[in-house]
Amino acid sequence: MRKKHPYIKKSDKVVVLAGKEKGKIGTVLRIEKDMDCAVVEKVNMVKRHTRAGGKNAQGGIVEKEAPIHISNLMLVCSKCAEPSRLGIRILDDGSKVRVCKKCGELLDV
Repeated sequence: MRKKHPYIKKSDKVVVLAGKEKGKIGTVLRIEKDMDCAVVEKVNMVKRHTRAGGKNAQGGIVEKEAPIHISNLMLVCSKCAEPSRLGIRILDDGSKVRVCKKCGELLDV
């Protein structure tokens, strides 16, 4: 069974840690849980050659984002604006929230 990654979610701001796109910052568009990957806006762009017909009335070369493994991403804290590790804190009502390890800011409020 695969380990679930609770740290990076859709619409989070992340920075790429490794690979050809190292250092780029973008927003997570979607998470692909089966592959432990995330698709980040304007990062890891690939060219796809498409045939005309169906959804595309005109064929050609389409640029789109390819998935990046979650281990190569780190969340950027909204308060301190730096990439940081995350922790989980349990609130008084029993709910779990993500917290920034650098500044202690709650991220899921």
